[in-house]
Amino acid sequence: MITGKNYIGNNQSAKGNKTYKTFNPKLNLENASVFTEATTGEINETVNLASKTFKEFQNIPGIKKAEFLNAIADEILALDDELIQVYCSETGLPEGRAKGERGRTVGQLRTFADLVIEGSWVEATIDTAIPDRQPMPKSDVRKMMVPLGPVVVFGASNFPLAYSTAGGDTAAALAAGCPVIVKSHPMHAGTGELVSSAIIKAAQRTNMPNGVFSNLNSSGIEVGVQLVEHPGVKAVGFTGSIRGGRALFDLASKREEPIPVFAEMGSINPVIILPNALKERGMQLASTYAKSITLGTGQFCTNPGLLLGIKGEELTSFLNELSGEIVKIEPSCMLHPNIIGAYESNKDRAVSQSGLTITADYDSDVQTNFARQTITTVEGKTFLENPTLHQEVFGPFSMVVQCEDAKQMETIISRLEGQLTGTVISEEGEASHYSDVIAALQNRVGRVIFNGVPTGVEVCPSMLHGGPYPASTDSRFTAVGIHSIKRWVRPLSFQDWPNEILPNELKDENPLEISRLINNENTSRKI
Repeated sequence: MITGKNYIGNNQSAKGNKTYKTFNPKLNLENASVFTEATTGEINETVNLASKTFKEFQNIPGIKKAEFLNAIADEILALDDELIQVYCSETGLPEGRAKGERGRTVGQLRTFADLVIEGSWVEATIDTAIPDRQPMPKSDVRKMMVPLGPVVVFGASNFPLAYSTAGGDTAAALAAGCPVIVKSHPMHAGTGELVSSAIIKAAQRTNMPNGVFSNLNSSGIEVGVQLVEHPGVKAVGFTGSIRGGRALFDLASKREEPIPVFAEMGSINPVIILPNALKERGMQLASTYAKSITLGTGQFCTNPGLLLGIKGEELTSFLNELSGEIVKIEPSCMLHPNIIGAYESNKDRAVSQSGLTITADYDSDVQTNFARQTITTVEGKTFLENPTLHQEVFGPFSMVVQCEDAKQMETIISRLEGQLTGTVISEEGEASHYSDVIAALQNRVGRVIFNGVPTGVEVCPSMLHGGPYPASTDSRFTAVGIHSIKRWVRPLSFQDWPNEILPNELKDENPLEISRLINNENTSRKI
């Protein structure tokens, strides 16, 4: 049942006077539940509780954390249709998408549970002493990853489950041993509360300390600002716009003790379609990319917003086919009136630029909050000269850039901002003739795709979901997969410590039986 209250650890609280409701974009009306925004006092209480809890939670063994993570997954599934119905009512997204995202959320939690049971993620490294080394003795030095402290996670508007309350950031931070405070997204506060109730039940069921998880409501930016500025918070996770992510990054940098903000932000995900590929399968590619551009109403961070080809008959034919295919697709609902408002505004700004041509624009009547898909095209020279054309239009929008030649294509790619993904569409043996273009692409993105579409992010250890700024604030880290845990930890070395008071991960007898690097040898043996 949705109460509209905040979770401060295991306790619910609603001391504030500021309230709000979520919105059903498909029905174009407010949902019934009323949510109470957290007060400054509740924020302080939450962070102080998390800081106190961290002293205990950081030392909880991996096997117990795994029980907690698996219990969260179980409790989310136990919410059953109630969660799906609330999700759909707050997003306008279909039931199939809701169930798919729930499955991904549960899968992420179980994957991190497996990770902390296995234990090698702490990267235990041991260099044993050499007391008789000349000219100076060598100390015993041992290193491992340790959690940072309380983490604030901002719920994402476009993924109410997989990137929000119990999403990848939260799962990774809890696995690392960090208490989590979620700043619930106002567009899906009901979904967030239901998932929060599942996390709290799981915490109580597995005897986790009170304060290991909290969820705070917020209708605007004030709660988020106070959380980032609070000295008890030690790191931030964010998925959203460049403007929002950069604002949080700047706030965190100005603190007396600056903290890391791991933000995954904007991306137009350039796609390079090489000439032979256009010639041999341009029609097929047009159909494939029309579906990719409109998937989820274009509300994926990996939406292909920029298609690049070399000017010629094949590119013209592809553009015409893409334009014809995309208007055959029925428009769908965007997440919120504010989201479609931003889409229309950013699209209008783009199409008003000199030299840009609209080749497809769905012009039939659509329901309120349903987005009209649009394809545009521009000459490579014009694109290079106008940085406004380089900006993301979040929604079912894409731009085809007609490059003069491979050299101009390379120049365009090298001048793009950092991106999450880049794609190369090639016939067999063709890509090897465009090594400079591909090298430029690799320098601008976090993931390169060959003969596919960027939409869809596989959750696996090899996945990198991040990229050079502004795709993310730190291109060394991923927001997806088990290695995302590295955002919430830091290395700590122990020099000449007695074996009996070392962490279990570093003890001679290796009681956890994890793989460790001992004197430059990977092994699970005892010392």
